[in-house]
Amino acid sequence: MHRSAPRLSRILACAAVPVMLVAVGCSSDSGSDAKKATGSSSSSSDAAGAEPTKPAVEPAKFTDLPDACTSIEKKTVKDLVPEAKKKGGTAGRSSDLSVRGSCSWNGLDDKGVNGSQYRWLSVAFTRFDSDQSLGSGAARATEDYTKQVAKEKASEGAQKVAAAAATGIGDEATAITYKLNKTDEDFEYATVVARTGNVVVTLTYNGAGYAGSKTPSAADILKGAQKAAKEAVGKVDATAGSGSAEATPPAGEAEKDDKKGDEKAASEATPKS
Repeated sequence: MHRSAPRLSRILACAAVPVMLVAVGCSSDSGSDAKKATGSSSSSSDAAGAEPTKPAVEPAKFTDLPDACTSIEKKTVKDLVPEAKKKGGTAGRSSDLSVRGSCSWNGLDDKGVNGSQYRWLSVAFTRFDSDQSLGSGAARATEDYTKQVAKEKASEGAQKVAAAAATGIGDEATAITYKLNKTDEDFEYATVVARTGNVVVTLTYNGAGYAGSKTPSAADILKGAQKAAKEAVGKVDATAGSGSAEATPPAGEAEKDDKKGDEKAASEATPKS
């Protein structure tokens, strides 16, 4: 009896070994699975947190503007403003003529006892660059085009306002006509707002009769405005240059490029042994 007790203890101890091994094995597999699950979750989190790269905006079509005072043919100016005070026009003030420019002409054709005819003509250009944060030049110009049309339609004191598409002028154009009484005379107005690429062109033509002379017809004023606007837009297309503008880089990128350029210049300037 005393000999069987130790033997029984040894049998029970050996029987317990496989159970312990199985337990250890399960514990090991569970840890591995947990690690895999954690790693997968981390990767998914990293992927979800990464911001997608924004596509670069398209380059602006036009990189410059024509001279506003020569954007309308001399013959056209003479026909629309017969007695212009300054044949070459009066240029508007601008801090950057490659972005904004304008010119105007005015004159009184005095017919003596038969009265006088007054005419005023102006043209203005606004160019928009492409910008990574603001959008393409064309999109920005389209937005401004819409604003300019709304502004002209809401001109203070305007009567009998009408607006219609002006075909054959740039990518899109609208002609706005109205009557306006000032200096006790009735004026006929016509403004053509047009967009070509990333440039907005605003041309205004108006006239009035003085000293008993008849007010010019709305049809003649509109016809003159459309002719001059078409020439101005054509001048942009012909002389402003296109295709070489690059989209403005995001904030900070320009500084990085400048830093790289400075480092390169410093490296080239360092004498080699």
